[in-house]
Amino acid sequence: MIDYTPPLARMIEELKKIPGIGRKSAQRIAFYLLRTDKKKALGLADAIVQAREKIFYCSICNNITAIEPCEICSSSERDGEKICVVEEPFNIHSIEKTGLFHGYYHVLMGNLSPIRGIGPDELRISGLVERIKNGSFREVILATSPTTEGSATAHYLTEILRQYKITITRIAQGLPVGADLDYADEVTIAKAIEGRLEVK
Repeated sequence: MIDYTPPLARMIEELKKIPGIGRKSAQRIAFYLLRTDKKKALGLADAIVQAREKIFYCSICNNITAIEPCEICSSSERDGEKICVVEEPFNIHSIEKTGLFHGYYHVLMGNLSPIRGIGPDELRISGLVERIKNGSFREVILATSPTTEGSATAHYLTEILRQYKITITRIAQGLPVGADLDYADEVTIAKAIEGRLEVK
């Protein structure tokens, strides 16, 4: 069997390294890039290079940014009494889209996972503690994933932040809007029951 020409084979191999992209998807993307207008393909390549060269992590919150500090940390219009702790920079975008949270953020850059060798020292926890110790925050919102690792991370943070005079909350967990009870697993249903609210 004749394999792809080396430049194409290399492109497919590189695309396969992207999480969630298998061989078939990598092939489809590669052939699309070869078929599309050369200007568009080179525009994508340039955008990747520019992003890699100009984007870095904010020294305060660890969000991705092209300015120091990031747009959120440098804003004086945010609620200085609230800080929301998330696992990854892309989680900030998800919360911002709701338009409901106007405080500051802190990105942990992952969650606790002993299986993957990720302990407290591998996360950006010390920076969070410093910000709470020296800042004027009155509430910490733990917005970690509703997974075993996310729950363990939230529990660990709760324990180390308990010594400060600050309210610690966790985002609600359970059934998403529009979900069918028949298709939900036991953990999701249990969380929904635990987090139930009084009907008024």
